[in-house]
Amino acid sequence: MSTAAQPRLAARPISAGHLAPWAIFATDVVALEIAFLLGYSVRLLLASWFTAEIRVEQFLAVAAGILLLPAINYQIGLYPGYLLGPVERLRRRVLATLAMFGGLVAWDSVVARGVLSRGVLLATFLFALVLPPLAESAMRALLVRRERWGMPVVILGAGGTGRAVVKTLMQQPQLGLNPVAILDNHPASWNCTVEDVPVVGPLGLAPDFEQRAEAAIVALADLGKEDAASLLQELNYPRLIVVPDLAGVESLWVTARDLGGSLGFEIKKNLMIHRNHALKTAMDRAVALPLFLASLPVMLLAVVWIKLTSRGPAFYRQQREGLDGEALTVWKLRTMRVDGESLLEDWFRIHPEDREHWNLHFKLPHDPRILPVIGRLLRRTSLDELPQLWSVLQGKMSLVGPRPLPDYHLQKFSREFRTLRRRVLPGLTGLWQVSARSNGDLRVQEALDTYYIRNWSPWMDLYIVARTAAAVICGRGAY
Repeated sequence: MSTAAQPRLAARPISAGHLAPWAIFATDVVALEIAFLLGYSVRLLLASWFTAEIRVEQFLAVAAGILLLPAINYQIGLYPGYLLGPVERLRRRVLATLAMFGGLVAWDSVVARGVLSRGVLLATFLFALVLPPLAESAMRALLVRRERWGMPVVILGAGGTGRAVVKTLMQQPQLGLNPVAILDNHPASWNCTVEDVPVVGPLGLAPDFEQRAEAAIVALADLGKEDAASLLQELNYPRLIVVPDLAGVESLWVTARDLGGSLGFEIKKNLMIHRNHALKTAMDRAVALPLFLASLPVMLLAVVWIKLTSRGPAFYRQQREGLDGEALTVWKLRTMRVDGESLLEDWFRIHPEDREHWNLHFKLPHDPRILPVIGRLLRRTSLDELPQLWSVLQGKMSLVGPRPLPDYHLQKFSREFRTLRRRVLPGLTGLWQVSARSNGDLRVQEALDTYYIRNWSPWMDLYIVARTAAAVICGRGAY
């Protein structure tokens, strides 16, 4: 039975594991040098503001010095970065970039004394924070499409936990773990597949895969303490990952602790720490203020267009649930006709099949209530949400968090989830919006918002803001 997994193993290129690290490394080098050229160009454009001239050796020293960053990235596990989620990769990249450029400034100030051009270095630093992560993301997506990304792994356990792990890994190939076989001691599961991954036989076959898989994931909820210790001792895979049956528990900011020979897991409730609230508020204000000022001309243009298109007010407001269940007034640029509710009921009478979609998503791909041109433009780009930046500045909302939803929408969720939502400020954007947009049903919305609340960090907020900008520019999934 162990041969059942052979075709799947052979289908993945043998060189996949060797190509990926070099591809990401080369991408970083190219992105950094582009960042340097852009930084140098900015410095030249601002030359009239500076009295000091840039010598050739000064900007060449910057071009060479920034190549220390790939060496740092290698040491912190970013080449290729398997097992790292996007938030963790972003955190490591930003910290490494800060450390490297800070080190160059310190070295130039204390030792070299003027070898580096400070203006070029600063401008390069700003571009280096953005370009390498974007380039790495694009290269990783290309490697995934070409099946050159990831390492083969064996899953031990075909129960609920094991099946959930396989499903997650198949849906998120960017994690770099490619399931090739599942082993389980229950004969009833043999010769079956989970997400097209075969269950090939009992756990005793695990040694047969040690030369063909680089990791084993132990997902056995019903394995006893002694059996688990014995199994882990016998397995000789380069990497062993144990997945405890703790569904719903925080997963991002968990640290293993040695408690006098006993293994413990420290789980940080980040949103319950006071300084994190202060940091989140400071981040909100720092980003929302310039965005609000820049959005004023856009909102003015939209207001005029709405008034010329439809009778009624240019703004729409609705009472929704905020922090601690308190009422929150949500303002938007109006994108619907004033008689929208009656139009919606008329639409359902003619298209009864759309009512089921509405009950799952509370959105319609072809909503009859939307204003022509301006309404669809605002919703497609999410610019109708711009007035809520004022609520962020007032401290009633956050830039990132669970979206404030109408009461009829909230009533579809479980009581436990609604209680969880009330613990945090509602957000202008959120993990659900950047991951699923309008395509996520109630189950997806609840899962993603729960994950955000339980795993919050400033890095996750930064990641979601970046993903929001990309989703808005592309207009992906919004209607």
